[in-house]
Amino acid sequence: MIHRVVYGAIERFIALLIEHYAGAFPLWLAPVQVSIIPITERQHEYAAEIKKRLLGELIRVDLDARNEKVGFKIREAQVKKIPYMLIAGDRELENGTVSLRHRGKGDLGPIQLDSFIEKVRDEINNKIK
Repeated sequence: MIHRVVYGAIERFIALLIEHYAGAFPLWLAPVQVSIIPITERQHEYAAEIKKRLLGELIRVDLDARNEKVGFKIREAQVKKIPYMLIAGDRELENGTVSLRHRGKGDLGPIQLDSFIEKVRDEINNKIK
């Protein structure tokens, strides 16, 4: 008889993690680490470039290009407990930056994409909460 105790242990461990973090996983463990939210259709191409760059850095990213209001998209990302949101508007497109929001800290202001990638890499590698 084969006993499948390993499968049950893995399931219990994952359930324990979900319960412990209440679904708000730290960046290194989150299924989606960054959500990119363009304000209008004019920024869709810029947002797609950001997504491609982040995927190249092995950062799990989601692009919310739906025709919805920005507040709705931000609220939905908050409900999904995505650690970081990158807002891309006309100002960010002109400056080559993104507006950074954190799940728990709110709006953190504009940041260069390279600086953000460095910050995320550091947080992932050091398992910072």
